[in-house]
Amino acid sequence: MPNFICPNCGNRSIATDRTSGFRDQPKGCARCGFGFLFELLDDYYPAPNAAFVVCDADARVIGCGRGVRELVGLGDSDLIGRPVRDVLGLEFQNGDDHIGTALEWGVRVLDKPVVVHAEGDRPEPAQADIFPAYDEDGGLLLVLTPR
Repeated sequence: MPNFICPNCGNRSIATDRTSGFRDQPKGCARCGFGFLFELLDDYYPAPNAAFVVCDADARVIGCGRGVRELVGLGDSDLIGRPVRDVLGLEFQNGDDHIGTALEWGVRVLDKPVVVHAEGDRPEPAQADIFPAYDEDGGLLLVLTPR
């Protein structure tokens, strides 16, 4: 059975279907009511202080979950609709583009060191886990764990 994780509250769940009932509507979170869940190939246990950011197929922020304000000092209205690389100032080692890799190839990218330098905030070292969306809309889930 597929494992799912809520980008808003981090709740993990197991289900046999990706949608709710007979509709094509994505399954929502039973705990907090967030509008959709991300399917994981394996169960995934984020750190308690991990920040969740949901992006569309063009890597623009469409949702922010727990931990984001604590890590970057910005709220939903400051982030939503903006390119995640720019608004969070993500700097991966060697200039790698792990977000582009996850979007282009539809693969997970785990445990990558990154510096998060959000607007007007000091640089924060973190570890990035990036999960592609496994639906026709694309997109990704970015989990940033402060180091």
